[in-house]
Amino acid sequence: MLYTEEIFDLVMKGKAKLIADKVTEAVEAGEDPSRLLNEGMIAAMDELGVRFTNGEIFVPEMMVSAKAMKNGVAVLKPHLSEGATSVIGAVAIGTVAGDMHDIGKNLVAMMLESAGFEIFDLGADVSADQFVQTVKDNPQVTIICCSALLTTTMAGMKTTLDAFTEAGLRDKVKVLVGGAPITQEFSDEIGADGYGNDAAAAVRLAKSFVAA
Repeated sequence: MLYTEEIFDLVMKGKAKLIADKVTEAVEAGEDPSRLLNEGMIAAMDELGVRFTNGEIFVPEMMVSAKAMKNGVAVLKPHLSEGATSVIGAVAIGTVAGDMHDIGKNLVAMMLESAGFEIFDLGADVSADQFVQTVKDNPQVTIICCSALLTTTMAGMKTTLDAFTEAGLRDKVKVLVGGAPITQEFSDEIGADGYGNDAAAAVRLAKSFVAA
C-alpha cells in the first residue's frame, strides 16, 4: 500500500496515535510532503465530510479523525514548502454569549483548520464585543462563525451582527451561523451571510467566501 493510502486510511479511522509515526516514516522514505497532505489527509477529510453530511458517520467519528489529521499535519509542517502550507483565510469562531456548549463549535474549528484556515477560537460564552475586538486586532479575519445550542442564546447572533455594523466592520466580514436550533430562515432573518447545518457545510461555505 502506498504511503498516501495508508495515511488516508489512518485519518479515515481516526488513528491519532499512529499517524505521526507513519507520516515520519513516509517523509524519511522520500515521499512528497505535499502529496501526503493533499492526497492523504485532506482527501480523507473531504470524504469524511461527505459521509458526515449523508448521516453515515457522526460527531465523535469526525472529532477523532480531525484530531488524527491535526497530529499528522504537525509532523508534516516542517517538511512542506511555504506554498503548500499557505493559509487560505482566517476565521474567528465561538459559541455566543450565555451558551457554554462547544462540541459542535470545536468540530467546525478543527475541520476549518484542516481545510487550511487560520483559526481564532474564542471558546464559549463569547460576547459580541469579543468578536468585534478580535477582528480589530486581527484584520486578516474575514469570516466569523457563531454557534448556539440553546434557543435562549440565538439572539446573541443578531447582537453580534449589530455590533459589527455599529463598529463599521460589517462589510469586512462574512458571518456564518450554525447550531442545533438554527435554521436557514433564522439566518436570513438576522441578516447572516450563511448557515451551515453541519460542520462539513460550514467548511464548504467558508471556502466559498474566500473563493468569491
